[in-house]
Amino acid sequence: MPGQRPRISFEYFPPRTEEGRARLLQDTTPALDALAPAFFSVTYGAGGTTRDATLGVVAAIREAGIDVAPHLSFGADDADTIGALVDDYLARGINRLVALRGDLPSGMGGSSQLVYAGELVAFIRERSGDHFQIEVAAYPEIHPQAKNYDSDIFYLKKKLDAGADSAITQYFFNVESYFYFLDQCAAAGIDKPIYAGVMRIINFANLARFSRNCGAEIPRWICQRVEGYGDDQESIRKFGIEIVTQLCQTLLDSGAPGIHFYTMNQVEPTREIYHNLGL
Repeated sequence: MPGQRPRISFEYFPPRTEEGRARLLQDTTPALDALAPAFFSVTYGAGGTTRDATLGVVAAIREAGIDVAPHLSFGADDADTIGALVDDYLARGINRLVALRGDLPSGMGGSSQLVYAGELVAFIRERSGDHFQIEVAAYPEIHPQAKNYDSDIFYLKKKLDAGADSAITQYFFNVESYFYFLDQCAAAGIDKPIYAGVMRIINFANLARFSRNCGAEIPRWICQRVEGYGDDQESIRKFGIEIVTQLCQTLLDSGAPGIHFYTMNQVEPTREIYHNLGL
């Protein structure tokens, strides 16, 4: 709608160390919360230690009065464990969840899982009614394990029909893939919002590895430009900010309902990109 502020959200993963956790909660979160996001999301690690780390970060953010959306996945955890977490989040006044197949960040693909996210959405709805705003993952460049393009959209529709309210995409750098995906989703009868996931460019070697694993395409011209900078990290940083700012501006100008930033637990360059957009 004209004049309506796009929805902005930020994603974290639970830090592995106490020092990292303290930095995330005491420094990063206040700095990013000053940008007035709709919520923060926190990725889910299955199994006791990493699951508890997610819960600890989520609880601390919520206790600070900030909206937070924990990620959930059946993954290696059974229905009783997930059900107890849903009850816990309900009791803490959390009103958003991100329901996924895997335990990787929603923008970074996922490994083979036993249960589809649609079943998890239905499980959450059966247990908690309409309390939670539920997000699911979408893949404009198609999930690496998808049978084909149409089947991926079919499963997205199943997740939304099961009770999810909206979707967040895996990150991408080809804006055309996102808008073509939206058109195909609309043709399949999907009418719920699909928010664009955006990854910043800092450590290009890591980004290239992530992208290979999850099927996100980095355009050849971006790769060539970065390679041309060699070890000049400052030039790579500036180039990355320029490219991602342009991507976000094009998305918003063309009607994307909002942007979900994969922050990698860092304030910058997400904050600089946000300010570049004039939001």
